[in-house]
Amino acid sequence: MSQSLTNILVHLIFSTKHREPWIHDEVRPQLNAYVVGTLANHQSPSVATNSVKDHMHILFALSKTYPVSKIVEEVKTDSSRWMKEQGIRGFHWQNGYGAFSIGQSQWQP
Repeated sequence: MSQSLTNILVHLIFSTKHREPWIHDEVRPQLNAYVVGTLANHQSPSVATNSVKDHMHILFALSKTYPVSKIVEEVKTDSSRWMKEQGIRGFHWQNGYGAFSIGQSQWQP
């Protein structure tokens, strides 16, 4: 095979530090859009991205050139910086995360 092909769907979940309710309704759509853009910039397109007041769920197609840990690092770092730029002082994500692969047949839009 002369080319490399991958189709790895990852369900990523991470929370705000101490599960603080920092993600307000007013900022939620923009935060979700920002995360989608960050994923796209790392060749890991979002399939579905959503957040609630204290955590995010992201389903994305993992890039063939970036490991999951790098994608998580970029998403959390960039979105944390963005939240602070929106005036949400003291915002932080928790250190950990959950990342689970799912099969194409398990995904129901």
